[in-house]
Amino acid sequence: MTTITTPRNTICHDDCTSLMRSFDTASVDFILTDPPYIVRYRGRDGRSVHNDDNGRWLYPAFHQMYRLLKPGGFCVSFYGWHRVHLFADAWRAAGFRIVGHLAFRKDYASGCRFLRYQHETAYLLAKGDPVPPVQPIPDIIEFGYTGNKLHPTQKPVLALSPLIACFSKPGDLVLDPFCGSGSTLEAAHRLGRDWLGIELNAEHHATATQRLQSLPKAA
Repeated sequence: MTTITTPRNTICHDDCTSLMRSFDTASVDFILTDPPYIVRYRGRDGRSVHNDDNGRWLYPAFHQMYRLLKPGGFCVSFYGWHRVHLFADAWRAAGFRIVGHLAFRKDYASGCRFLRYQHETAYLLAKGDPVPPVQPIPDIIEFGYTGNKLHPTQKPVLALSPLIACFSKPGDLVLDPFCGSGSTLEAAHRLGRDWLGIELNAEHHATATQRLQSLPKAA
């Protein structure tokens, strides 16, 4: 496949595992993503998440993310605790080192069976031996309720912003290969970073595109 220059400040409607193969190696400064949890998720309103019923994408997607990330860069990936073994195996197979764990505290329960599930989780992954941030952030971050109006598992911009501020700098390129409604991209834009999103679902791609186009131009 012909390699093309990694685009900036755009949202691509495509399969990320295929599209990322065409981008330049070591062209991304930070990755923040919320991939399918492989749990056959279905919200109270009946909405589901594409490719959440299989893990075929898991290894190739993180292999490409590792290739695109610059040496010494970080990736933050949300994951489903039900399938943590699959995610951890894929991250390590790609080459990532697990260097931290994050919990996002909710003031509401997203589910209730054996426990009331009131948090989200993500791992901090590194490529190579990165320099620690000057001001490390806490490993517990407040997670406000979005109402999931734009996406069945919509993440709040305010919960993602500290990650982008800590692990990238203004002008850096932030990638989200599973960008959904564009929360990562909005947070990156508001913090003066360049951004690149990839989304397979046409409806979510349109939502994210409209969302980013409605934001004020970066200073």
